[in-house]
Amino acid sequence: MYRVFESLDELVQHLEEAHSFPMTSNCVVPRHEMLALLDDLRNALPVEIDDAQDVLDKQDEILHGAEERADQTINDANAQADDIVGHAREEADATVSHAEQHAAKLVADAEARAQSMVEQARAEADRTIAQANDEYERSVAEGRAEQERLISESEVVRRADEEAHRIVESAHTESNRLRSECDEFVDGKLGEFETTLSGLLRTVSSDRSALRGGAGVRSRGSDYQASGRAAGAAGGTRYAEGENYERRYSER
Repeated sequence: MYRVFESLDELVQHLEEAHSFPMTSNCVVPRHEMLALLDDLRNALPVEIDDAQDVLDKQDEILHGAEERADQTINDANAQADDIVGHAREEADATVSHAEQHAAKLVADAEARAQSMVEQARAEADRTIAQANDEYERSVAEGRAEQERLISESEVVRRADEEAHRIVESAHTESNRLRSECDEFVDGKLGEFETTLSGLLRTVSSDRSALRGGAGVRSRGSDYQASGRAAGAAGGTRYAEGENYERRYSER
């Protein structure tokens, strides 16, 4: 490429140094040297420029060939696409058919399993209902037996309550009777004791009067002692009898 620029510079130099004709812009150059420089310039041009010129010369032919090849490529691509689409459709149809068959098989299997599960569920439900009925009958029988037992026990309880009430009322009656007898007994004993004490008080009063008068002191003193002993004995006897009666009342 450097030689190209060098040849061009030499051509320019020869033109500038050439002899010109008077009154014109023409000049005289050595033909042989100019042709030699042009040959050097042609030889120095890169091969790519020559190839480019060939391309320019064959532009129409190349474009026509490219268009033909493009059309052929498009036709081939369309044909290949049609083949691919056809194969894809066939594969899709086969896949759909296989999927439909598989789905039908799955549905049939699911229906069979569902039917089996329904039958098992019905059998289990029948068994559960039968057990529930048996349990119900057993519970009813036990309930009736328990009801009868409770009725019987309630009758026994009722009779026991009646007997208990009767015993309590009888005890209250007996208690009231014994309390009344005790009150009467104690009142009688207290009356007797009161009579004895009254006599003793009269004796004491008489003895005091006699003592003041100075007569019959010894004899009345003896009588007083005897009366006191008798009253004490009577009081002790009545106290002992009261304790015995109270003990008998408590035992009852």
